[in-house]
Amino acid sequence: MILLAAVVISAVYLVFVYFVPYSEGTRTGELIKYSKKGVIFKTWEGEISQGISGAEIFTFSVRNKDVIENLKNLEGYYVKLEYKELYNSFFYWGDTKYFITGAEKAESPHLNRKK
Repeated sequence: MILLAAVVISAVYLVFVYFVPYSEGTRTGELIKYSKKGVIFKTWEGEISQGISGAEIFTFSVRNKDVIENLKNLEGYYVKLEYKELYNSFFYWGDTKYFITGAEKAESPHLNRKK
């Protein structure tokens, strides 16, 4: 009976971690780093610089294959990222709790000053 309870609790935890996001939203900034890293489990990790001169860095992980390919072409550009923040993550998913679900090129507010 205790073993069954442990299995059920573990299953509920895994479902909660996988399906229930803590938050969802968008972030914009210059994509300054994007790489595949890890020794045994290779994960895609990246960083965007938000603000002037990298005042704030947003680090993220990527699991979706379409988004991985899209971000490879956007490095160095100003991008808008859609993300989900999870309560917890598994080590083989990535280094962060922020997972990118969409990415697109965006206009930099620093370069588009209208007079």
